[in-house]
Amino acid sequence: MNVVNKIWLPLVIVLFVIATGSSVYLFTKYRAAQSALQNPTEYAKVEARQLQEKVGKLIQLPIDEEPTIASVTDADRLREQPFFTNAQNGDRVLIYTQARKAFLYRPSTNKIIEVAPVNIGNNQATPSATQE
Repeated sequence: MNVVNKIWLPLVIVLFVIATGSSVYLFTKYRAAQSALQNPTEYAKVEARQLQEKVGKLIQLPIDEEPTIASVTDADRLREQPFFTNAQNGDRVLIYTQARKAFLYRPSTNKIIEVAPVNIGNNQATPSATQE
């Protein structure tokens, strides 16, 4: 009996610790999901801030500007554009309109895939001189 107690008691304690840890982890994930459902705007802001922090550790981002953030959901349709040549589904695009820069970020590998200038509006055609 004494040998059985020496084996089972530590095993039960380890299993209890694992079960408790798993329960706490899943509960915190559940609470975060519930919070996101109740206030999606606030959740989007928090997620955008976290994304900026991750990308900001890899490259200098424009300051004093909130980016427009998009997700790549169909990379095959975007491959025609040079910026999205190496894009994969799940990649995130941060677009800074005032700084005129766009960043393609892959969360799965924590890498910046592409950086490109952004040309938005105000592109007026300049008249060209014609010879007569």
